Amino acid sequence: MARNLRHLGFLALICASLSISGAAVIRPINDAHRSAALEIFVPTDGSFGSLEEAYEALRTFQILGVEKSPEISHATCPVVVEKLGSSSFIPKDLFHALRVNSILGCQIDSRTFEDVASKLQAVIKDANSLLDFHYAVGGLLHIKDYGINVALLDTDGTFHSIKALSQSDGRWRYDSNSAESSTYAAGIALETLAGVVSLADKEVDQSKIGIVEHDIVKLFDSIKSYDDDTLYFDEKHIDASEYKGPLTTSASVVRGVTAFAEVASGRLNIPSDKMLGLAKFFLSIGIPGSTKDLFNQIESLSCLENNRVSIPLILSLPSMVFSLTTRDQLKVEVTTVLGSAAPPLTVSLVQAFRSDSKDTPVMENQELQFDSENTIHYLDIIPLKLDVGKYKLMFEISLHDPENINTYATGGHTSVMAFITGSIKIDKAEIGIFDSDPGNSETLQKLDLSRDSTLSLAANHLQKLHLSFHLTTPLGHHFKPHQVFLKLRHETNVEHIFVMESSARQFKIVLDFLGLVEKIYYLSGKYEIELTVGDAAMENSFLQALGHIELDLPEPPEKAARPPPLPVDPYSRFGPKQEIAHIFRSAERRPPKELSLAFLALTFLPFVGFLIGLMRLGVNLKSFPSSAVPAAFSTLFHAGIAAALLLYVLFWLKLDLFTTLKVLGFLGVFLVFVGHRTLSHHASATAKLKSS
Repeated sequence: MARNLRHLGFLALICASLSISGAAVIRPINDAHRSAALEIFVPTDGSFGSLEEAYEALRTFQILGVEKSPEISHATCPVVVEKLGSSSFIPKDLFHALRVNSILGCQIDSRTFEDVASKLQAVIKDANSLLDFHYAVGGLLHIKDYGINVALLDTDGTFHSIKALSQSDGRWRYDSNSAESSTYAAGIALETLAGVVSLADKEVDQSKIGIVEHDIVKLFDSIKSYDDDTLYFDEKHIDASEYKGPLTTSASVVRGVTAFAEVASGRLNIPSDKMLGLAKFFLSIGIPGSTKDLFNQIESLSCLENNRVSIPLILSLPSMVFSLTTRDQLKVEVTTVLGSAAPPLTVSLVQAFRSDSKDTPVMENQELQFDSENTIHYLDIIPLKLDVGKYKLMFEISLHDPENINTYATGGHTSVMAFITGSIKIDKAEIGIFDSDPGNSETLQKLDLSRDSTLSLAANHLQKLHLSFHLTTPLGHHFKPHQVFLKLRHETNVEHIFVMESSARQFKIVLDFLGLVEKIYYLSGKYEIELTVGDAAMENSFLQALGHIELDLPEPPEKAARPPPLPVDPYSRFGPKQEIAHIFRSAERRPPKELSLAFLALTFLPFVGFLIGLMRLGVNLKSFPSSAVPAAFSTLFHAGIAAALLLYVLFWLKLDLFTTLKVLGFLGVFLVFVGHRTLSHHASATAKLKSS
């Protein structure tokens, strides 16, 4: 049992520590995102709630390489055809229908595309809001991909109308009547302007392109950051109903900036570190729980995967824990945000700091070797003489080809938290009971904490319990774990926990029972002794029972504190309850069986007298009606009387009073009715007989 507890304690501690250090771990897109996409984007009978939701699902599947279900095409294409062929239209619906069609490839003829293009051209001509321009220009871009001529009629006027909504800080307004500008709208505007340049039938004036590039630089001046160098965009001052949140806002800016960079003649003046910081922000989110957030994350990373500004390279560690016992290697992966291979490069471990001494590096300038078969950079940690503990590792990426320096963003130094674990040596363990403070070596017993023990100790309130041991790392250094507890558990399950302190390279505790009698509530008797030693870097953490100690303590004074009530298990109320024992009144004395049978015979005497009376009176059926209707009523009347007698018998045998009264109520009404008709006929027949 103690052996199992050791492993449980170790797992709990290592998981807790990894949850802290792994909070900022950044990994590129992997299979976990693909599984999440299939779980989050779930169509109903092959269709989604709207064309916008359908595009978000299809685009996410497309980027992640997830195969879409054929049912989606069968259910969605008819909706796309209906939207594009309708005479009445909304620009937003046409925009989403064209986006969905760009992925599904529905059967739509060129005449339909030409009609939709003319509608969108009319929208651009009369548009007065940013979203109208965005839907119309975006729709024309998708139609252009099918070889349809969709050149803008007035490129300069359209460009100027959109640019007129910009502000000096790089943000945009949704329309000329909007009082507030928006960072989210800036991303939409940049994406729309990029579409205008792509649809232009002639080259756009480069001075206008330069003005927009300056707006982008001003927009990036407002970027925000976290402590781990991740960067994001957020709204400054905007109505709560229009607030989008950092993820949606950052995604809009990334889409707009990367789209505009594709149509700009030169390279945008955006520092590569900012593009890398945005990539780290999207990856640090992990796996979002909503469809909209997952789409924004994946599509933004797709825009960063291959852009003309700067392609971020992500340095990540497949494992954050390295064991000295199993001689693990330090492995590092460098990929793009979607997990594609990086260009030729070198990874160096610039510095390594212990968490408890961040000013002095324990190691510097170690170049990692490259495994081309597994595309992994690795380094053996055993020769580095790194001891167990938590470390901050500083890495640096160096590109081999100088031309790639302006293409990829490496971010300078990248810091990662890691654990180096090992087996801690536990020796010089001693335990004993003594009277004087220094203790006598003869009274101390050697203790082997690597195996179970069954110590049996005894002490009174004038004695003390002594326990000490040494912890040594694989490199021979003193080790101080996070948790070192000694627990005494009384036979009544009252527990007392004592923290063991480190002194002179050993852990030692002396329990003076004279000073502890009040704390342990003067409870004499048997106490189980448990020792807990645990740390995230200690592979052999344990919780071990050492044995027990019998304490003989004085009687408690009248005003002494009482032990607290034991905690009640909240699930105990669902368990079996105590059986209830009912106490019934003892049965009264009954008469003899013969006497009871005699009284039963007496109850039949009236019935016998009734039968004798009928025979003496000469009862017959001569006066029974002969005609059909009176005979039927007479029969029903006698049957009703028989039913009433049967009801009395049933009441005596099985029926309760309430059921009997209900039936008797209906039966009584029936008897009154048929009895009245029967007696009326009998009285009429008697009257006729007398008159004749």
